[in-house]
Amino acid sequence: MPIKTMSPTKKIGKEDVLFQTAPPDEERIITSLRAATWDEFYGQPAAKKSLSIAIQAARKRKEPLEHILLYGPPGLGKTTLAHLIGREMGVNVRITSGPAIERAGDLAAILTNLAPHDILFIDEIHRLNKVVEETLYPAMEDFALDIVIGKGPSARTLRLDLPPCTIIGATTRAGMLSSPMRDRFGVIERLAFYQVEDLEKIIDRAAKKLGISIHTKARQELAMRSRGTPRIALRLLKRSRDVAEIAEQKEITEEIITQALALLGIDAAGIDVSDRRLLTTIIEKYDGGPIGIETLAAALSEDVDTVEEILEPYLMQLGFLKRTSRGRFVTINAYNHLGLQAPKRIQENLL
Repeated sequence: MPIKTMSPTKKIGKEDVLFQTAPPDEERIITSLRAATWDEFYGQPAAKKSLSIAIQAARKRKEPLEHILLYGPPGLGKTTLAHLIGREMGVNVRITSGPAIERAGDLAAILTNLAPHDILFIDEIHRLNKVVEETLYPAMEDFALDIVIGKGPSARTLRLDLPPCTIIGATTRAGMLSSPMRDRFGVIERLAFYQVEDLEKIIDRAAKKLGISIHTKARQELAMRSRGTPRIALRLLKRSRDVAEIAEQKEITEEIITQALALLGIDAAGIDVSDRRLLTTIIEKYDGGPIGIETLAAALSEDVDTVEEILEPYLMQLGFLKRTSRGRFVTINAYNHLGLQAPKRIQENLL
């Protein structure tokens, strides 16, 4: 379906964005937005410095890199870092995820096909089942796999030697990792939310790769509404580019950003429709709280993990939501942001 044309000054509606036709190589362009070199990876200075030292030391000794655990909220660059580490080490990176490895045999098939010093990146490593996790222990410590052959009294154990390799685990819930698993990682790094300045650099680099310029004020506005997360910043940039192209604009301006984020229901604080729905549910149905997590999840028709991992962290970071031993409740800051009058008891609790 052809793209609708319109004058640059015309306001854009949801239907205009929905009917835009993406170019044939859109997917290839989108996948290229990740940092391709160590210098292009902005932010996370502490983690980058620690990993850089570990990489240089391993290369100097001509040994495989120590096993690495990366943890933190989703969208902060754990997978990108794994690719960059592989590039810096000059080795291949094999990618899988915890839920995808259902049996010990699946893990054995992956590990035995690795070349010396290669990297196996396991996303959502906290979701490995217990049998697979225990099979991974000797692979990480001794570079060996213990395989049980046969059943009953005739069963015997066969140890297979593995090439020396590096396991990079990524998780959004480090607390769910067992102590034996966590202790086998030599380097453990937590990725934090990004500063606005770093997000601006990421957005500027991505805009150049997408072949569109972005105004300085527009870049700042986009960075401030990206919740400190590069993945969200890139998603909003792509939607803004769609709006600019439909409006026949060659540059993403502050007005374009305002229109694009309005279509997505994202306000000046980066609060989206799901966030407002959570806050208004607590306010309207439970008088501002406190409310238990399971009750809140049921009221939102979401699972508990989604509420805890996706919806709550940013609201708590803004000071709009507070966790207590009695449950969650909305703060006076959230009432002010939503333009609502906070109940007297909440005002007294927070003043």
